[in-house]
Amino acid sequence: MKRRVAILISGRGSNMVALIEASKEEAFPAEIVVVISNRADAGGLEKAKSSGIATLTIESKPFGADRAAFEAVLQSALDEHRVDLICLGGFMRLLTAAFVQRWYGRMLNIHPSLLPSFPGLEPQAQALRAGVKISGATVHFVIPETDAGPILMQGAVAVRVDDTPETLGARILEIEHRIYPDALRLVASGQVRLEGDICKTTGSAGFDDTLISPASA
Repeated sequence: MKRRVAILISGRGSNMVALIEASKEEAFPAEIVVVISNRADAGGLEKAKSSGIATLTIESKPFGADRAAFEAVLQSALDEHRVDLICLGGFMRLLTAAFVQRWYGRMLNIHPSLLPSFPGLEPQAQALRAGVKISGATVHFVIPETDAGPILMQGAVAVRVDDTPETLGARILEIEHRIYPDALRLVASGQVRLEGDICKTTGSAGFDDTLISPASA
């Protein structure tokens, strides 16, 4: 039976689209049953509707700082749609520790850096200021601390000497669209287990790929 997934968004929903497209494969072990936004003007809502996905807006602004009250309404919607897994896709609303712990091991997020490096805002600019030669994206399980949960999957890109935060971010976004569906596939098919703060996968073939930047002669 396919796992039932909710995607939470606040904006354009580009990773949401990647997840929806992947879920259209007959063999994909999850189905997107609802897209929920905390902003009525989120561009991703129309994209989800055009794909035949149910959408719901729960405006967070009227709740102010009362995050628990907002999450009570959110949880009711998740229960109504019998959601098994949550994917955050640019969801710009802090979640309480209680909500996160309730969904521990069942809620994923994606961040445009190779965590634990450069958490928080403007990670591409952080990477360029640090002078790293490789950057990328990370899919991780959500815990109360921001951008700090067990790492499920990462994808890397080489940093170019003429990169700006925008050009680096565009290449990282392409990686995000590749790894987020694959990460959801692993979780939904039961190939992931958490051992403390470490995420381990089963049934994966070994590999010896390397990425060196700048390329050596």
